[in-house]
Amino acid sequence: MSRVIWIVLDSVGMGEAPDAADFDDVGCNTIGHIMEAYPDLKIPNMRKIGYGNIDGMKGVQPVEHPIGAFARMREMSAGKDTTIGHWEMVGIYTPKRLPVYPDGFPQEIIDAFIEKTGVPGILCNAVASGTTVINELGDEHRKTRKPIIYTSADSVFQIACDESIYPPEELYRQCRIAREILTGDHNVARVIARPFIWDEDEYVRTANRRDFSRKPEADNLLTRIADAGMTVYAVGKIEDIFDSVGITEAIHTKDNMDGMDRTIAALDLVKEGLIFTNLVEFDSSWGHRRDVEGYARGLEAFDARLGELMEKIGEGDTILITADHGCDPTFKGTDHTREYVPLLLYGPEIKAGVNLGTTDTFADAGETVRNLLGLQHSKNAYAASPLPVGKCLPVCC
Repeated sequence: MSRVIWIVLDSVGMGEAPDAADFDDVGCNTIGHIMEAYPDLKIPNMRKIGYGNIDGMKGVQPVEHPIGAFARMREMSAGKDTTIGHWEMVGIYTPKRLPVYPDGFPQEIIDAFIEKTGVPGILCNAVASGTTVINELGDEHRKTRKPIIYTSADSVFQIACDESIYPPEELYRQCRIAREILTGDHNVARVIARPFIWDEDEYVRTANRRDFSRKPEADNLLTRIADAGMTVYAVGKIEDIFDSVGITEAIHTKDNMDGMDRTIAALDLVKEGLIFTNLVEFDSSWGHRRDVEGYARGLEAFDARLGELMEKIGEGDTILITADHGCDPTFKGTDHTREYVPLLLYGPEIKAGVNLGTTDTFADAGETVRNLLGLQHSKNAYAASPLPVGKCLPVCC
């Protein structure tokens, strides 16, 4: 039996992609700039696998004899967000950028939201920083009971509410209604619930965030694993990203360490298939908030837990680590960045010290997972797009 433990370090990119200029991201480098600020960053386990040996990696010292295989992946889809990145990994290509709203959402969308949810109106309706906007409008929100609706450079419709005004389940109801409204030309990648509370001297977001994604194509790697009778165990916001498509079991998490707890515990629950984990704090807590120190310490904390995971895996197990986009905390603005992402592979089946170069698409990661799980290649797979099916990387012994 085979298992792949696939961990996405949400936003831990490794340098501007060739088309970064199209996204106004020339000069970004998430891990490179963190290493500039913290050159003594302790990530020995990722380094042992080959993190510093990846082509184009900046700031991370390579090792002489890596114990895993490693690559740099380029995104082919037209985007730089969580949904587009994860979808391409499992074989869904998005050739056209999803709708964004630099001037706020059209009035007909807002009117429909107010009518169908029954709220007394809304606040903001503009591009905003989530942590800033709740402190700018939190008091007014509590007085008026009007949800705070905002967006970003990504294709998102975000709804922020104080949990004492609208408990999480009520906020989720509002998000589901918004998801139903946002169709056709307004079919955004995600509707995001952003609950918050008053914490002594400021408003802070809670761990009750939920993402309500547009539904992905049904023919993808996850559905093929599930159709083969294997488990697809989703940890963190993976279930939300794929709107449950192809997911057989799921558990949500409150932070990165909880995510690693759940991932390691899943080794005792999943006998065959995929454990698919997203560690969102790199993006939500440190990348968007431009917290370089928090990002650095988060990487160190993850690396320590990676050591635990490496000790627990057995025959037939493979650890795969990658990212879905960048979010350089030293870069301008507060948005995601268009970057290459790293790929690390480690386990008994993986050849040590194999430099796989630079791949043409994130889908190569998914095809490699397919091969590791022993699934047959299908010419009809990934029917969602004209993207050539990702190629299986030569990593097995």
